[in-house]
Amino acid sequence: MGFNLQNIAHKESPKRDDTIGKVKKPLLEREVRLFGKPFSNKKKEDFYTELSILLKAGITLKEALKLIEDGQKRESHKALINFLGESLLSGKSFSEAVREKKEFTEYEYYSIKIGEESGTLETIAKELGLFFAKKNEQRRDLVNALTYPIIILITAVLVVIFMLRLVVPMFQDIFKQNNVDLPWITRMIISVSDLIKDYGWWILLALIVVVFGRKLLFKQDKFKRAADYLMMRIPYLGAFLKAVYLAQFTRALSLLTASKIPMLNSIEMAGKMIDFYPLRDALDSVNKKIIQGESLSNSLKDRAIFSNKMISMVKVAEETNQTEFMFDRLNQQYAIEVQQKSKLLSTLLEPMIILVVGTCVGVILVAMYLPMFKLGTVLGG
Repeated sequence: MGFNLQNIAHKESPKRDDTIGKVKKPLLEREVRLFGKPFSNKKKEDFYTELSILLKAGITLKEALKLIEDGQKRESHKALINFLGESLLSGKSFSEAVREKKEFTEYEYYSIKIGEESGTLETIAKELGLFFAKKNEQRRDLVNALTYPIIILITAVLVVIFMLRLVVPMFQDIFKQNNVDLPWITRMIISVSDLIKDYGWWILLALIVVVFGRKLLFKQDKFKRAADYLMMRIPYLGAFLKAVYLAQFTRALSLLTASKIPMLNSIEMAGKMIDFYPLRDALDSVNKKIIQGESLSNSLKDRAIFSNKMISMVKVAEETNQTEFMFDRLNQQYAIEVQQKSKLLSTLLEPMIILVVGTCVGVILVAMYLPMFKLGTVLGG
């Protein structure tokens, strides 16, 4: 193959063209997008799947892009696909057009470049569609696993806040009127109630700022790195995240090795699409060891994120020259593990949330009723 990844990787990336599709419109006619990416993983799944089907049917790339453009509903999506088609007419390659748009990752650019150079663009488009389909499936599994526990948690938190904001002050007034000596647990609950009463709106505002500003925080490399490593230490959640990103990694390597890309370049390219620092840092270390002459299986040994099972299977793949098949098998295993862990995560979270909230409500009730017994003794005397 005449394609040299190293040369491409070190070329200066052209400035991305973000002006296409930004024709000024009246305010009421503009598209409004509060959440999500302008070209989401779901749209990419549909885009690459449709593209592979059209190319397989014998339609040219330019005609395929035009058909896909006509099927788009949002103006921003139409403009993006139109830009890709117009770039082909101006003499650019498909991969060069993709690289100029921020909606696409370097991983997609490299994969499409491989397809163009090897004459397997239809296969690469199909594999990219499957890759994003797997990512979307994993995301849906996680959302389904967390939706019900989150609803329970929000409801429970509102109940606790209601008790602290309205019920506790009623008892507090009774205790003040009768000069009851309060135990420490009651004083603590009253302090929390006063805190919510005095600063409740500020706390709510801070939470809203955190929720809406989390994307800005996660764009900071230091914050993102610290958050990723912290999540890795959380019991069960760390193992779940590791399985999710290893599934993405093995899927990417399966695609790249199928395109006969050297292992070093495949790992380098796969690392570009990993948005999880523990795995990304591990891949950087693996890359350095491979450059020094180590085998892939030996390079994986020193990083805890790679399991012994994965290392053994990679070693067998190296010895039998079945790397593509082995990474595909690993991807299937990690995909199954993600599904199982997501279901178990939902099963574990529900009773844990109920237990924690029940404990909080119980503590509040005990704290309020302990002084009532003293008050009953005083009134009885």
